[in-house]
Amino acid sequence: MPLFRLSHQVEFPPAWLARSDGLLCIGGDLSWERLLLAYQNGIFPWFSESDPILWWSPDPRLVLLPSQVTISRSLRKKIKKNLFQITVDQAFEQTIKACAKPCGNLVPG
Repeated sequence: MPLFRLSHQVEFPPAWLARSDGLLCIGGDLSWERLLLAYQNGIFPWFSESDPILWWSPDPRLVLLPSQVTISRSLRKKIKKNLFQITVDQAFEQTIKACAKPCGNLVPG
């Protein structure tokens, strides 16, 4: 599969064109418009600080549909203990900043 190079236009090639390791394209920027479009299409950035921006869309991807999630008894017990907080659609900016922090040489795939 080819590796696509992004331009200044906020667009992506179809995610199904990703290589077998999930790498789809390179370049672009991390503007909120591009990130939103990427996440809406199952694409995410993952790269080291010294590298160009790499965009990934591995197959298979984990998709959680809240209406279809079954919570085990042991997890339900832990949730009732209030050991952690579960939120949805909260702290987007903080999450993006935290994801941008280096965490070793992890590479998806």
